[in-house]
Amino acid sequence: MKWVAAPVALSAALLLAGCTPEQQRGFLPAGSEGATNHTDGITGLWVTSWTVLLAVGVLTWALIIWATIAYRRRKGQTGLPVQLRYNMPIETFFTVVPVILVLGFFAFTAQEQSKIESRYENPENVVEVIGKRWAWDFNYTNEDVFFSGVQVQTDAEGEPTEETMPVLYLPVDKTTEIRLETRDVIHSFWVVEFLYKKDMIPGQTNYMSFTPTKTGTFMGKCAELCGEYHSMMLFEVKVVEQDEYDAYIASLREAGNTGEAGIDLNPNQDRFYGDQAKAQNE
Repeated sequence: MKWVAAPVALSAALLLAGCTPEQQRGFLPAGSEGATNHTDGITGLWVTSWTVLLAVGVLTWALIIWATIAYRRRKGQTGLPVQLRYNMPIETFFTVVPVILVLGFFAFTAQEQSKIESRYENPENVVEVIGKRWAWDFNYTNEDVFFSGVQVQTDAEGEPTEETMPVLYLPVDKTTEIRLETRDVIHSFWVVEFLYKKDMIPGQTNYMSFTPTKTGTFMGKCAELCGEYHSMMLFEVKVVEQDEYDAYIASLREAGNTGEAGIDLNPNQDRFYGDQAKAQNE
């Protein structure tokens, strides 16, 4: 075995050394690296998980192939092969190792999840996100202003038009709490590059807490099938410097969007099309 193990280990090291940065991060979405204070931990969990499971898979495939070759029927052999039972060491190994792996994956997953869902004692920024068929409202709680989004429209090629895209603004390097509500059915708040999604349940408030750590524009969408136009329930997250964030909040206040959008509004009143959608988002 030692003569086999050394070449296998060397081959694996050479293979991993040749991986691109994208492969080393487990093909996670581009732009997620360092997007929040939690994404690196999630990436480490993901990469470690598939690396361990790939090793388990390779070992399993190797044993299957070895058993197929070593115990194949030889020329001239007849009848049934010798029947073996109760190999306790192997059966114990095949039971204990999967249990250890499952418990380990569960423990590390719960650890990362608790970091995101644990609420900050005094968050610097609080935003209430309200899902509705098929758009988003954002209440900037600390500033007492709101944005009311509309269903995203598409161009002739079926691509979302930028002017109808709801946008959530967040200041960089500020502890942020997202309060998740829904006005109608179950939705799911998912910022792709933040590597986490959270359901929005009628009559229940859910929370996400994180600190955006780099500026940029990130893609968001509903991750729970919620009806006919679920695929168009999109939004963007713009993480900006504090002065740009303050200017955006001032623009909402100047537009008369003071107070907050409630969860008791009729969702059918929030559907606008064409020029109305553009004017509403502006």
